[in-house]
Amino acid sequence: MSEILFTGLILGISAGLAPGPLLALVIAETLQHDVRAGIKVAIAPLITDLPLILVTLFISTRLAAATTLLGVISLCGAFFLLVMASKTLRSSPDRLRQTVPAGRPASLTKGILANVLSPYPYLFWLSVGGPLMTRALVQNPLAPVLFILVFYAVMVGSKIALAMLVGHSKAWLRERWLTWFDRVIGMLLLVLSFRLFQDALILLELVGQDR
Repeated sequence: MSEILFTGLILGISAGLAPGPLLALVIAETLQHDVRAGIKVAIAPLITDLPLILVTLFISTRLAAATTLLGVISLCGAFFLLVMASKTLRSSPDRLRQTVPAGRPASLTKGILANVLSPYPYLFWLSVGGPLMTRALVQNPLAPVLFILVFYAVMVGSKIALAMLVGHSKAWLRERWLTWFDRVIGMLLLVLSFRLFQDALILLELVGQDR
């Protein structure tokens, strides 16, 4: 149980603060309008992701016996996390200066559209979140629920915190702090990618299970 909670925590932080369309929009709306606008963008996943989670969990539980297919999916998840780690480690320190065109705020709508049209939530839940919850379900029926709660609390909370930080600290916020934080998150993602790669090799029976 502690492992799934820790995994949810790390993945939540990485999803919340790793460079991507939704994070860029959180910062842009906050800079262009105010903190409230950034928070509206940050909570968009709470509205858009529930159907996606239910579908991927349903698919994953039906595939629980197909270890080969789950191994392939886990392998895709490992590469997906590797790409996220690479993007995070190579992120530009100038993203705090991103803006959006002036106009009437419609921040929540923008956030929903950005999240729905982005491929990252679909890739994450199909390749990473779904298999993780399927394995956790075998150990404890409450584990997937706790994983989702921790993941979204940290992911949305980190975006809200960043919006508040940007909104209230525009005069002194230094880009190099965010850059160093990206480096830490990127390294943690690399570790999780390696762990998921190990799981894939075990499911594909390419290596023995020694843990």
